[in-house]
Amino acid sequence: MPYYEYYCTDCNQVFEIFLTYQEYGSQMISCPMCESSQIRRIIKPVRVARSEEGRLESLTDPEQLEGLDNDPQTLGKMMRQMSQELGEDMGPEFDEVVDRLEKGQSPEDIENDLPDLGSGGDGLNPGLDL
Repeated sequence: MPYYEYYCTDCNQVFEIFLTYQEYGSQMISCPMCESSQIRRIIKPVRVARSEEGRLESLTDPEQLEGLDNDPQTLGKMMRQMSQELGEDMGPEFDEVVDRLEKGQSPEDIENDLPDLGSGGDGLNPGLDL
């Protein structure tokens, strides 16, 4: 059933009230503690579950990809977001690169500063393509 949460600006109390869908928006509501009508509705955030495909699809939104070549901070932010969406630990090298990008360092400068980036010595890791 529909319970709604309110905050009284006069006495700073939070309270819930039951209202039918017909009553909501038409019934006058007052604080049950001080009877003030100076109240605000509290709307809590809603969490939306998305599939892995949906999460990854949102990351490849063309508007998000626009201008990444000239904006290392946005590129770093997007790389971090992709890592979080995948839920995988990409390792300390990845974190180092993303930290540097988020500070504004260009991919070329990062590559020059970290010449051995991604080379594990075993030939299994081809490196990060910046």
